[in-house]
Amino acid sequence: MGDRLTQLQDAVDQLAQQFVACIHYINRHHNLETLGPGDQIRDVKQDPDQQEVDPHPTNVFKASQVELAQDLITKEQQIEFLISMLPGLDNSEQDQERNIKELEEELRIAETQRQEAIKEREDTMAKLDTVIRSIRRP
Repeated sequence: MGDRLTQLQDAVDQLAQQFVACIHYINRHHNLETLGPGDQIRDVKQDPDQQEVDPHPTNVFKASQVELAQDLITKEQQIEFLISMLPGLDNSEQDQERNIKELEEELRIAETQRQEAIKEREDTMAKLDTVIRSIRRP
């Protein structure tokens, strides 16, 4: 599996997809009811075999809403867990700056060692070239 940030981004994307799926389900399977005395159910003319909504029985619709809500809560908890696993959340800004300076120093040392190794390689190649050129063919 990918790194923590990739996992977090995937989880956020999945949460967004779950939100859209929840809205679609509720929009498609609710009962056409008025909320107040002045409300009206709009009359949309469609093909006879196509319905604007496909209402589920009230108990099924409520159970589905509860399940969708639990899925959203579970995904949100997974996201919270991934966020808590990100590095640096327990460190203050000064600690992070100190860590960066230490890493920069380690990088300088490693670069110096690399430059020395390159010089040593070049010296060795020059010596080897000298030895090869000094060998006479029979």
